[in-house]
Amino acid sequence: MTGFSKGMHKVEVALKWDPSPTGTAPTDLDIIAATFDARDPYGAPAYLVHFDSRSPDGTIFLNRDSTDGRGFGWDEVMTLEVDRLSERYGRVVVGVVIQQQPVRRTFSGVLNPAMRVREGYTVLSEDDFTAVHDATAATIAEFVRNESGEWIFHPGVHGFQEDPESFTRVMGRAQ
Repeated sequence: MTGFSKGMHKVEVALKWDPSPTGTAPTDLDIIAATFDARDPYGAPAYLVHFDSRSPDGTIFLNRDSTDGRGFGWDEVMTLEVDRLSERYGRVVVGVVIQQQPVRRTFSGVLNPAMRVREGYTVLSEDDFTAVHDATAATIAEFVRNESGEWIFHPGVHGFQEDPESFTRVMGRAQ
């Protein structure tokens, strides 16, 4: 990276899946972002952003939320304006969790799941959750602030066997 780099600014994380077949329980996937204090980047999250919340400073928010995958194109979309995050924060982890009501599901039971991380028109990562087909949740992106204050993206899909509540407590652990 040269001294002319401006780092990452505004990132979009998108998730899509096909609706459940008629007569079966709907499939509901949710994007969750966990923001960590720079002094404790692997501790408890400073705050979470999900379908029912946004970041205190408005830098991370859910643009689109689906409870059944019936959207057009990308069903859930989250925007992270990492360049506006306070210097207090040094790490953001983004994950996907499958709601486990009324039936237990893993990614293998979700029809055509896919995720995409992009900045502007540049796609940084895409995946179909095949590598974590037996998981009920997965982390899909990590953003870390380097010594010069720029945000660096670390791709990778890592599966978990957690329900939505417990996933938020473990999604930030070191991989």
